[in-house]
Amino acid sequence: MATQQKVNALMCGTGEYTTGWTGSGASTSDKKVGVVGLTCFDLRRRGKLDKLSMVGVNGKKFPEIREHLEDKIAKVYKEMDVGFTSFPDNNSVDPDAYKKAIDDLAPGSAVIVFTPDTTHYPIAKYALEKKMHVLVTKPATKLLAHHQELSDLAEANGVACWVEHHKRYDPAYADAKLRAKNLGEFNFFSAWMSQPKNQLETFRAWAGKDSDISYYLSSHHIDIHAWYVEDIAYPTRVVASAAKGIATSEPYNCVPETEDTITLLVDWVSKTSKTHKGTAVYTASWTAPLKAGVHSQQYFHYQGSKGDIRIDQAHRGYDVTEDGSGLSSYNPFYMKYSPSETGHFDGQRGYGYVSIEKFIDACAAVNAGHAKASDFNLQGLPTIKNTILTTAILNAGRISLDEKREVKIEQEEGKYKLT
Repeated sequence: MATQQKVNALMCGTGEYTTGWTGSGASTSDKKVGVVGLTCFDLRRRGKLDKLSMVGVNGKKFPEIREHLEDKIAKVYKEMDVGFTSFPDNNSVDPDAYKKAIDDLAPGSAVIVFTPDTTHYPIAKYALEKKMHVLVTKPATKLLAHHQELSDLAEANGVACWVEHHKRYDPAYADAKLRAKNLGEFNFFSAWMSQPKNQLETFRAWAGKDSDISYYLSSHHIDIHAWYVEDIAYPTRVVASAAKGIATSEPYNCVPETEDTITLLVDWVSKTSKTHKGTAVYTASWTAPLKAGVHSQQYFHYQGSKGDIRIDQAHRGYDVTEDGSGLSSYNPFYMKYSPSETGHFDGQRGYGYVSIEKFIDACAAVNAGHAKASDFNLQGLPTIKNTILTTAILNAGRISLDEKREVKIEQEEGKYKLT
């Protein structure tokens, strides 16, 4: 078997999901040592990545981040190098540091974007224009027009641009995708996803200002639903409603615009039947109770004309009870942080890891000429082209909340638009 060509990668964003560092210390969530950084360090150990770099806005954080990574990763896992080149330098604060970091890369490198929602579009756009492959966290963009522009840019430059919708790689969710095909016409979908209210302490800097909880959490299940019904139904109308009052009160004191819980009601119409119409309800909240045993409650119910599917991703049949902390439900299928028998990192089968590895494999295949970036659009993968409807629904929901009206999703000359 031929050796896979190594890829250089830039990690954009230095926060919880990348490093496990929150600015006030190690994260207390289910991502205590991060996901992106740990995965990239291990992919380098395995010979799939080569040079690694990381960019943030405030370079003054890097000494503490490096200390954190050394203590929580290098000292925990055998043969794990946590070194990387950082932008900006340790004495600088620069919101445009991503440009210098991307300019430092050769075309065909991977740019992995885990930054605040409003920055996804300009960073991804700059990287694609420089012929870099891009993996951007959800939501890909806040505006439908920006998402479609990134899709066009990726196609024009022949590079891979994917959205990091890792739930597609959860074995249960992936299996249910195939089973949904046997359930006939789509009829109903309901999804709930929440995080405990103390997460607002981490999100206070941008919550209600730059984005909302629907963009942040409902993006997961909207993508899953759109993926399940991509061949049989399409969305036509969105109406949103929101609850408020917790995030804006003591001790969180988020800006007045911050919603606690957002629900999107979406009409779906069959592509093949003139009589079938479906309804979807997507709800997300960041004001869930503390000490609920899980960091995120997350489940959905899918109903077709011939049967239904229910999945509770928060409770995977693995509970641990400890004096003091009480009952906790764990999900090692997402990220397994316990070392192997040899002391090495052992989480390569977790769908949080797989989501990044599959993207890096695609970058290597395109760089080597073994595949075209457009090939992956036909493989059920979360490419920027395959995820447009997720952004259309999220953007429509935000408009519905702001303008207190229903929003229609229409298609014209191969492009989606909101009216």
